Amino acid sequence: MDQGDPGTSGDSGDQTAFFAAYGTMLRRWPADVTAVDVESPYGRTRVHVCGPESGAPLVLLPGGGTTSMAWFGNIEALGRDHRVYAVDLMGDFGRSVNDGAPLRGPEDLTAWLDAVLDGLGLEQVRLCGHSYGGAIALRHALRRPHRVSRLALLDPTNCFAGMDPRYLLRALPTLLRPTVARQRAFLLWETGRPPEDPAWQAFLDATTTAVRSKVVALRRPRPEELRACAVPTLVVLAGRSRAHDARRVAAKARDLLPAAEVAVLPDAGHHTLPTERPAELNRLLVRFLT
Repeated sequence: MDQGDPGTSGDSGDQTAFFAAYGTMLRRWPADVTAVDVESPYGRTRVHVCGPESGAPLVLLPGGGTTSMAWFGNIEALGRDHRVYAVDLMGDFGRSVNDGAPLRGPEDLTAWLDAVLDGLGLEQVRLCGHSYGGAIALRHALRRPHRVSRLALLDPTNCFAGMDPRYLLRALPTLLRPTVARQRAFLLWETGRPPEDPAWQAFLDATTTAVRSKVVALRRPRPEELRACAVPTLVVLAGRSRAHDARRVAAKARDLLPAAEVAVLPDAGHHTLPTERPAELNRLLVRFLT
């Protein structure tokens, strides 16, 4: 495990704007944040660490395409009582570099996250994920329940119900040929308003020049797997999400995880959670995790 340089590591020509925007977002974080690079069989994983060293370990997995920078509105609240480890997903945008074994499927993601936790010296953690990061977190809790003491899932995709085909159709152009105009149009359709924070808007614009190596598709867990899950779980859904029907997902989550706490934030969209107006989300997370 090496101390990373948050300002230079991983830059390449056509990604200059992306890493500049990434650095701008990182400056919103608490002063004690440290960038750490964790080696694994799959390559180097960037983790941003902050909070009291005596705090319970909390690992944050972001939504696809947003990196660890997506937690800028939550990190202060979560870092008061936790030692927070915010991860750039392997295979996605950010400063994690998949220059080792390729990510071939879901089992590789489980092995990758195991290697990251081992590299950080963490035997058991509280685990929180948004969207695609939530799907990874849920899979890890199902496969490695002894390593997860509490699980928080924020508008997780492909966990309890499928995604809305209209959302997937709208997202396709931004995935095939990303441009700032397409990215903004898609996010405006989903959220109904542009981001309140200009720096976050600039970051999202800059992701159109960033490079992914491979994002692994995850299948929805089987009902019997979910019903066997004993990890205390909080599911927070975005009431205005267009990625899926929040009411249907909430009903499925309550049915498949009867011991879980399920909450719906009526004014939140899939892409505004957790970045926009995070006070209520932070309250839910702090209460559940601590």
